[in-house]
This record gives sequence, C-alpha cells and structure tokens, in this order.
Amino acid sequence: MAFLFQKVAKNKKITKAERLPSDQEKRDWLRMLAGKAKRATFKSTHEKNPEPFKRQQSISENSIGKMYTFTYDPKTKDKLPYYDIHPLIFPIEYYSDGMLGINMHYLPPVLRAQLMDALYETINNDKYNKTTRLQISYGILKSASSYSLFKPCVKRYLWGHVRSPFIYISPDEWDIALMLPTQKFKKATAETVWADSRNKV
Repeated sequence: MAFLFQKVAKNKKITKAERLPSDQEKRDWLRMLAGKAKRATFKSTHEKNPEPFKRQQSISENSIGKMYTFTYDPKTKDKLPYYDIHPLIFPIEYYSDGMLGINMHYLPPVLRAQLMDALYETINNDKYNKTTRLQISYGILKSASSYSLFKPCVKRYLWGHVRSPFIYISPDEWDIALMLPTQKFKKATAETVWADSRNKV
C-alpha cells in the first residue's frame, strides 16, 4: 500500500479522496479545532470534580496510538531549551502521573510526513474511524530503524501540567492535522527546533 505522502514524493496520481486539503479547508479545520479547545485549567476543572484529571479529560491506556492535541505547561520549562505548548501527539505509554507521547511538531513537515508513513504501517485497521489506532510502543519504535525519526519527538507529559481538554483527532483527519502549523514553541523558533531535531536523527 502506498500512503498519501509516499505518492506525493513519487509524483504518483492522487485520487480526489486522497488530495491534500485546500487553504480554505485548513482554515475551517483550525476554526473547528479552536472551537473545541475551550479554556480549562487543571485547577478549575479539579475544583468542580475531585476525580483525577486524566479521567475527566478522557485520556487513558485506551488512548495509546490515537492522535490528540492539547495545551501544556511543562514542569521543568525553566530548564528546557525550548518546548511546545500545543503538542500534537500519539500517546505510546501511560503512567499514573502522565504519559509518554510522540509530539509530531518536533519534526519539520517533510520529516513528519516520512515518520507518519512509517507509523501507518502499524495501523490496526483501515476503517479510519474511532476504532483505528497505531499499534506502537516505545520499545517497538526504539528497536526498528524505520522509526528512527521519532527520537526527537518523544516527550513525557504530566497530568498536572495539562492546561486544556484533550482534543481527539479522528484518523481521517491525521494528514490534515500533521501539516497544519499549530505548533507553538517557546524560547526558540520552529526552525531552530527542527534543525536540532535533524541533528538527532
């Protein structure tokens, strides 16, 4: 099977259903995403309901291999050279205090597409609905050379530092989400982050 990004790279014919979204469609998708992302801090949500934050936000072990975006405020941000406050992630491991995820924003678009093509090889079905997920773990990624691009993208996220609801992105919108400039790096430009990432892979 040739995925969309592979077809583009090889100048193969793209069907109407496979085409990349237009600028207007991208803007519409961003507006939809912004509408879902109503501001909600951990403190205010926790005060309304004493249940753990991760449960309120519908993130659990069942979320591994699915795509999400959210707002994040790192615990060690003063020590980090840079960080992304709007991660776009695939969770790959789940812990009591947080999760490990692949934040696709840490790669420039071309490398992001290459990594996504490799990750598509692990997909559990071709329905591209709520049952669809990547079948991945940190161990699988680390052991396979085809996933080497993931190295600069693996980040640990703590529930107590999540600053918005988790927004689930349907598999049929993964390609759109990957190519939109929704990253928001602090303390460095995207170009600087991406140059560092290239040096790590």
